Amino acid sequence: MIDYGPLIDRWQQDVLLAPWAERLHTQIASGLAVERYGDLPRWLEALAALPDITATTRRLDSARVGADRQPELDEAQTSALRDTLQRLHPWRKGPFDLFGVHIDTEWRSDWKWERLLPGLDDLNGRRVLDVGCGSGYHCWRMAGAGAREVIGIDPTPLFVVQYWALQKYLQHPGVWVLPLGIQHMPANLQAFDSVFSMGVLYHRRSPMDHLQELRDCLRPGGQLILETLVIDGPLGATLVPEGRYARMGNVWFLPSPDTLMSWLRKLKFRDVALVDVSITTVEEQRQTEWMRFQSLADFLDPEDATRTIEGYPAPMRAVVTARAP
Repeated sequence: MIDYGPLIDRWQQDVLLAPWAERLHTQIASGLAVERYGDLPRWLEALAALPDITATTRRLDSARVGADRQPELDEAQTSALRDTLQRLHPWRKGPFDLFGVHIDTEWRSDWKWERLLPGLDDLNGRRVLDVGCGSGYHCWRMAGAGAREVIGIDPTPLFVVQYWALQKYLQHPGVWVLPLGIQHMPANLQAFDSVFSMGVLYHRRSPMDHLQELRDCLRPGGQLILETLVIDGPLGATLVPEGRYARMGNVWFLPSPDTLMSWLRKLKFRDVALVDVSITTVEEQRQTEWMRFQSLADFLDPEDATRTIEGYPAPMRAVVTARAP
């Protein structure tokens, strides 16, 4: 059901990753410890209850990542699949479509993918790391773009179980999601051709340390793809929210795009480039049948959608690329 053995076996034959492979079993056991996560048993029960369906086609290069079968599922089979996947609510990143069941996630993550594509190096044959990957939506898009191995890391057990639910049907040997945070990565690994950090930087108490961690995961000349909340403003402008930001309690630093790029240059990144700046809309992040909790519309000032409910500028996100020295 959850088996990281093939990945560990493969890494034990890789000079760069063999030392990490030796401790990966222990890290995974800690990241998926029932003693630490009281809801984990019911999520694992849902995973075990998923019906056995063999896909005839799989889609990794379309907005709705997913799998299909011929003949199609009947109504009872579709209902059983939908009900079991709903037991893994909430679904944050997507969308997915499994045999006609549309997992309409909170985020239209395909929109973010389209925004970063103009600045993305060719992923064909590359080893890729996706930091804070959630259930792995972008990991499969990276594989669909030709990456030979994609490693997602996310410390939230629910997202890891969601990945395994999807992997039951997508069955891609080169896509893995590990129950880890970036602080669990080996120091100065320098093993990845491309590293993505999307929606993570503003949650880190020390953004410079996070950028350094990302750089240390990259081989020399490898590409960083960074997506984060930003504010309007000149070089040096940074918002440090007092209390919450858009009802999130763990938002530390929102720089201007120029400030963000200066941080990267200070850490010796090369070829720093701004790819995109976009306002986050309530069409991109919203409540759905698959994420029934509050979402962006509840976090904005009801009288002024350009401000958060706390009075800060509404969420705006930038995509920046850079190259490791």
